[in-house]
Amino acid sequence: MYPNPIIWADLPDLDVIRVEDTYYMVSTTMHMMPGCVILRSYDLIQWEVASYVYDVLDNTPAQRLEDGKHIYGQGMWAPSLRYHKGKFYVIFVANDTRRTYLYTADSVSGPWTKQYIEGFYHDCSLLFDDDGRAYLIYGNAEIHLTELKEDLSGPKPGGLNRIIVKEREPYHLGYEGAHFYKIDGRYYAFFIHISKAAGRRTQACFAADSLEGEFTGGEVFNDDMGYFNSGVAQGGIVDTPDGEWVAVLFQDHGAVGRIPVLVPLRFENGFPVFAKKAPTMIELPSTRPGYTYQPLVGSDDFHYTPDEHGKVRLKDVWQWNHTPDDALWSVTDKPGAYRIQSGKISPNLTFAVNTLTQRAMGPACEATVTLDGSGLKDGDYAGLCFLIGTYGLIALTKEAGRSYLVMLAREPQDHSIFGNLVDEKPGTEFARIPVSGDVVTLRAAGHFVNNADECMFYYRDGADWKQLGIAHKMIYKLDHFMGCRIGLFLFSTREIGGTAEFSDFQYRVLN
Repeated sequence: MYPNPIIWADLPDLDVIRVEDTYYMVSTTMHMMPGCVILRSYDLIQWEVASYVYDVLDNTPAQRLEDGKHIYGQGMWAPSLRYHKGKFYVIFVANDTRRTYLYTADSVSGPWTKQYIEGFYHDCSLLFDDDGRAYLIYGNAEIHLTELKEDLSGPKPGGLNRIIVKEREPYHLGYEGAHFYKIDGRYYAFFIHISKAAGRRTQACFAADSLEGEFTGGEVFNDDMGYFNSGVAQGGIVDTPDGEWVAVLFQDHGAVGRIPVLVPLRFENGFPVFAKKAPTMIELPSTRPGYTYQPLVGSDDFHYTPDEHGKVRLKDVWQWNHTPDDALWSVTDKPGAYRIQSGKISPNLTFAVNTLTQRAMGPACEATVTLDGSGLKDGDYAGLCFLIGTYGLIALTKEAGRSYLVMLAREPQDHSIFGNLVDEKPGTEFARIPVSGDVVTLRAAGHFVNNADECMFYYRDGADWKQLGIAHKMIYKLDHFMGCRIGLFLFSTREIGGTAEFSDFQYRVLN
């Protein structure tokens, strides 16, 4: 038996399919690059990275963190994953470019071919019908059904185009997060919403016998697993080879993000019947018993060998915050080190280019790294962080040629999900100590049980670890709209050209 939620890390807006004996799951990755991660599993419980759909999306100035622009809380949202006639399809919108993207590949590992779909389809879901026609459903509060051209490049002229579902009762969040299926000749549309009556996220489903017919339905699942009235909802459904059905949904878990939950269901009289409660422990048969999965997070000694083109691809555990500047990072200039050079002035951590991140993991996690800051300039900050709007960090900095360790954090205005902390305000300094020498070993620790959401920072002093600064409370907000990330960073506040080298990165998930 395995604990449910199945992964204590940020994987929201899930869509899931099965191709023969293999399950694939896609998730929102917003401003992270490479983006649109696809995970692979043989039991729906243990997962590993199968692919990233793109390395760079449109490479806009905002996606590169240039000129004070950014795509925090925007980027790619709520992808739809399908497999049809031997080909993988991923469709999603990006809220910064206001475009709809279609990526296709013959293999989940790529290469992926990028196209655009005319129009903008919020939280869309793709359906290939038995007659070869293709449709999207999408929207918020009003759910639209639109037939696509045969090449999926846009709406089909004269094709089916109608509203299939409307919110009829008072709501805080209208129906959205669409997932669309045809099962045994009947059409099913699943949504998340927050009605005023429920007061939390719930799952709804509407069904019809034809695409022209009336879609009827309503709430199908309402449970928070006893966790802070945080409803489990939004995601895909998938069948096992044995014909059992499982929904893969998510639940808000504070600063660590939105984490995946499995909920069994069955079909009765042409309509889905979900389990009354999400099980706290779950076990499903594996199609490949004994398979060893690659971890979703992990350590790195930064020893890499370039390919025949001189390129290096980092381990799949890593994603950059926004599009990296490839001219300013390397793991081959000094083997065994991730080296960053600053190329612009940044007011704070939020705008630091080439911040290299991994998901924070609950119930608790910690990372250690050795930093060589001998190449830093006055006003530079380099170190280890928890990246979120309400970030916390420990950094080596220089002032008048002297080296200091500092602990900074961005304090929230309140504990709600609202409020925008993406601005040029510097973090608050809670501690500063002088250090002799420019090589330090740092540790960042995060604790997420019961929404504790605290991060703490340490430095090695001989054989001992000493805490620097406070235990900082991180708050999940819609400014980043993403769970916190452990990150390695460098930013310059006065002059560019400083360098930082990180080595011996160790990541541990703690129980």
